[in-house]
Amino acid sequence: MSAPDPDASGPAARLPVVDLARGLAIAQMIAYHFIYDLTYFGWLHLQMTEEPAWVAWRDAIVSQFALVAGVGVALGDAAGRSGARFWRRWSQIAAAAALVSIATAWMFGPRLIWFGILHFVAVALLLARPLPAFGPLNLALGAALLALGWSVHDARLDPAWISWIGMAEHRPPTEDYVPLVPWFGVIAIGIGLAALWRQRGYALPRPLQRLQWAPLRVVRWLGRWPLTIYLVHQPILIGVLQLVQRAIGA
Repeated sequence: MSAPDPDASGPAARLPVVDLARGLAIAQMIAYHFIYDLTYFGWLHLQMTEEPAWVAWRDAIVSQFALVAGVGVALGDAAGRSGARFWRRWSQIAAAAALVSIATAWMFGPRLIWFGILHFVAVALLLARPLPAFGPLNLALGAALLALGWSVHDARLDPAWISWIGMAEHRPPTEDYVPLVPWFGVIAIGIGLAALWRQRGYALPRPLQRLQWAPLRVVRWLGRWPLTIYLVHQPILIGVLQLVQRAIGA
């Protein structure tokens, strides 16, 4: 069965501003992980999982990824993208999440990443599939989940088998942790904002209509390959830093 045709109000083609927003988040992620790696190698001495400024930047990056993911869910629904395409992409994300868990188990042992950003996205995409039908009402859902995640913390939700839902009183011992609550609220907000954008025919403010400036094209390119870049950037960074460490040691 062929994929349904996009409806008249759906996006006719890839929207550069979405790639730009995703690319900006990726660029920040690479910068954050580079600083994290410098700490891992002992060249900087930072508590990036504890110091408020670093935690705030990390949360801002996760928020950007989640918001753009929500917009993407709504755009895909508006364009009538096939279920086969969804499941193919979801399988890639789920496999990448498993690969991250395996790699971090080797690097960090008991602090492996078992529910980081990719694990969250894989689960969130499943839960978000019916949400575009509710349009802007997703803004209220998102706000409620954010309020819930910020205000409710219960030690009964601390065990690892349930802490992936969120609202745990204590952060589990892992190198990356992105629970459903409150972060699924950001995805819902992205879906709601995309619904409002759709009502405006995906119109953009005039400054955002000119995205051909060369540096922006580089950022947009990053935004077209988020999963690939996520998987390869850390091995490249770590490999380069290991070479530098050996050269200095020599």
